[in-house]
Formats: sequence, structure tokens, C-alpha cells
Amino acid sequence: MTEPIAESGLAKLREAGHEVDVRLGLTPGELLDAVAGAHALIIRSATTVDAATLEAATDLVVVGRAGIGLDNVDVTRATELGVMVVNAPVSNILSAAEQTMALLLAQARNIPQAHVALTAGKWERSKWEGVELHGKTLGIVGLGKIGALVAQRALAFGMRLVAYDPFITEERARHMGVELVDFDDLLALSDFITIHLPKNKETVGLFNAASLAKTKPGVRIINVARGGLIDEADLAEAIRAGHVQGAALDVFAKEPTTESPLFELPSVVVVPHLGASTAEAQDKAGVTIAEQVELALAGDFVPFAVNVSAGEVSNSVRPFMGLAELLGRFIGGLLDGQPADLEVVYHGELAGAGTKILTLCALKGLLSATGQEGVSFVNAPQLAADRGLAYTERASREAPEYVNLITVRSDGHTVSGTLMTIGTRVETRIVAVDGHAVEIEPKASMLVVHNDDRPGMIGLVGTALGAAGISIESMAVGPDPRDHSALMVLSTVVPTPPAVIESLRATNGIQDIHLIALR
Repeated sequence: MTEPIAESGLAKLREAGHEVDVRLGLTPGELLDAVAGAHALIIRSATTVDAATLEAATDLVVVGRAGIGLDNVDVTRATELGVMVVNAPVSNILSAAEQTMALLLAQARNIPQAHVALTAGKWERSKWEGVELHGKTLGIVGLGKIGALVAQRALAFGMRLVAYDPFITEERARHMGVELVDFDDLLALSDFITIHLPKNKETVGLFNAASLAKTKPGVRIINVARGGLIDEADLAEAIRAGHVQGAALDVFAKEPTTESPLFELPSVVVVPHLGASTAEAQDKAGVTIAEQVELALAGDFVPFAVNVSAGEVSNSVRPFMGLAELLGRFIGGLLDGQPADLEVVYHGELAGAGTKILTLCALKGLLSATGQEGVSFVNAPQLAADRGLAYTERASREAPEYVNLITVRSDGHTVSGTLMTIGTRVETRIVAVDGHAVEIEPKASMLVVHNDDRPGMIGLVGTALGAAGISIESMAVGPDPRDHSALMVLSTVVPTPPAVIESLRATNGIQDIHLIALR
């Protein structure tokens, strides 16, 4: 941990059995040495995690950013290396929204300037006359979590709200009392503009000389998002020219900084990146990032992983993640270690329920079962692409016999599974393999035997395993009268040795046999 987080977050990690090494104030060179052997790296905004740092941290599982912005982390390189990047996106949203309102009011009423004048012995009532918020148009650029909270608060002041956000539907905006407009219209309509965007190649310099020229004369601009979204020199020039009335900024292109062309302008309010600087936000960020890092180190699903392409995961989908990965591992065993394209089909209530994470779980299981080392939710798609594997999903509302069913298919093989409620327990079941109906609880070591459907075959397999000292835990048999074949699925106490499998494969009546390792 290279920057301070709340003690409650540190305590949570230590209670989970992790060793927490607090190393504050490291130089870039010292950081390269410090990350060697680390499984997790927790930072805030001052530590730069570049490609060199990630490559030096050969044991790294996760980088945790205690806050929202990730412009100081090379997320692309982390993804290539299979390192999860997580943040705490909701820890400071309330504090940031309140800071936006504070700066909005400070800009409208010239509060900081009047304070400085009065404490300097000047009573300047007329000089610092302000404007009311009521009846003014507020343009909100980015109507995400923080933008929505700002909208909610601005409505209480009687402001008219317009917003630009291509990812928000008109219906959702309407429910918030906001009118969606395009960017140029927002610039032309707004008396005040607040910015709530991430910093990326599309948003850097969004407010520049060209866009500022399109704003309504006398506009006031507030930025509590990220530095660099506004070209500070262009904004300063627009204020000097009298087109922009003023601005209030919490963030800057370069931080920390004590120099900006905006600092010399009397109609500009500036503070040193205090948007998340509340006791509540700091505590929430520390606890949240500790929780995310703990989940990542345990190999569990991490809700705030920014480089896992799974979208949001609903509570109805999450219980099926283990099943989906298990089915991927199972079909990997049927493929005898030779991966092939994967299709995942969702039947019943799961159909259309946001199953992208389940498909990712199945892919992760398939790759792990076919010899790929170090597979994670982060790098599974890239590893599949590197091996020329396609993976798809589709859904069907029909699910005969089962409320929910997941089927995975690859290279002519299929396996289906479900979760069954038995009394107060929820148990996993394999219910079909290669077109044969079976029902068996999955175990760590299993065998799938495709054989002629004739008397004595079950005994033949049982005798061979018994002679090798292998106990059978459970067995399911699925005959297929169409081709007079049958399928045996067995779970065994220990893995079946290759010599036993080869002996059975050479036995008359055994059409095929596969060893399945589910752990």
C-alpha cells in the first residue's frame, strides 16, 4: 500500500489473513523494488502504475485504486498481464456531488472572493454581487452516478436541467427531471455547466477554445471531475474576453500544482482537489477497496473490476457463476485437453438475465481445463483470442423440467447443469452429457464412459476401477435406445490413473472414455 487508506480497510485485510506492507512516499524506482512478490497493490491518485511497474510485479493479482479515477494506472497493460484493476466508484460520489453544489454556490455568490476581501479589511457589498440559481439552466455533462446526484440537488434550487450523456436513455433522464440534449445545444442553453466525466482520449480537452465559443455568454463552468477535461489556458482566455463569466475548479491538468493561468482571475474559484476529501468518503473508499482486493485474492467475482468485460451482475445471476465455470471445466475434460470454440446456452429464467459473466466463467473453466495456466476473469477473452477460439452465448426461455439450465457446447460435445433446491440446500447437478440424460453431483474427479448398451458394461468398469483400488462415490447411467449406446458418469474418490483409462479404452464395448478434473 503506497498511499494512506482508512485504518478500517487495513484492518479488514489483516483480519482476512493478508500481510499488509505500508510503504508511503516511494519514488518510481523504489516502487519497482517494492512490488516484487506482492499479490496486491493498493494506491490512490499519486502513485503511477505504469507498464514497467506491472511487469516488475510478477506475482501481482490485483491493483486497487481507493477512489474512482484510473488515469494513473495502465489498465491496458494490466489486462494483457491478467492483472485485475479495481476501484471504489461509489465511495465518494456523495462527497463529489456536494462539492459540486458547494462550488456552484460559491461561483454564483462570489463567496471566497468576498471572504478574502472582508478579512483584508474591505467591505465590498456591491463589488461581489451574485446571481440566484433559481430559474437558471444547469447543463450537466455526464449523467452518471455523480451527475444524477447533482441533478437531484439542483432541482431543489428550482433550476432547469439539461444534460448531455449518450449512454443515458431519454426515459431515465425524464424520471430525473432532466432534458437530454446534444453537446452543442447544452453549451448554448446553459447558464451554469457542471462536468462529470471520466478522463480518456475522447474527453481530454473537451472544453477548449472551440467549444467554449459555443457557450451562452456569461456562462459559469464547474469541474469536480478530472483535470484535463478543460483546457485551462483556453478557459482563462474566454474569461478575460468576457464571454465566460467565471469558473470553479476542484481539479487540474497537472496535480499537485500552484500555477495556472486561471489563478490570477478574480472570477475563478479554485480548491486543491477536495472533491473526495471528506472523512466519510475516505473511510468508504478504504473499506470498499479492501473488500474488492480481498475478493480478487480469493479468486471470487469482484463487482468493481474495471477490466473484466462482464457488465453488472444481478443477484439472480451470481449464484450460477460456479456452475458455469464447472461446466466449462467439464467440457474441457471431454475435449481431452484440446480446446475448441465454445457456445453457452441459457434456458428458462436465466435467459436474457445479463449472463455475460456466466459465459466468461465457462470460458475461464474451459481454458483452465485444457492446459492454460494463469487464467483469470481479466485475461480469459484475450487468451481465447490468442488461441483462435470463439465464444458465444444465446438464450431460450424454454427449459423442460428445469427452472434454469445452462448448456455448454464445444467440438461436438455438450454438457448441461442446473442448481437444485433440496430442502434448505441449493445443490449443483450435471443433468445431461453428450445427449444422454444423467443426474449426478459433480465431484473433483470424474469419469465419462461412452459404451455399448449391453449387460455387464457397468460391472466391467466397476471391476477395473476396483482392481486399481479406486472407490466409486456415485454413478449415473443414461442409455440412448436410438443407437443402442449408453453413457456412464462416475465420480471417484481419487483420480483414475492414465494406465487404467487406456486399458478401459481398449476394452471391447467401450466406445470412448474421458477423465474429468473439476479442481
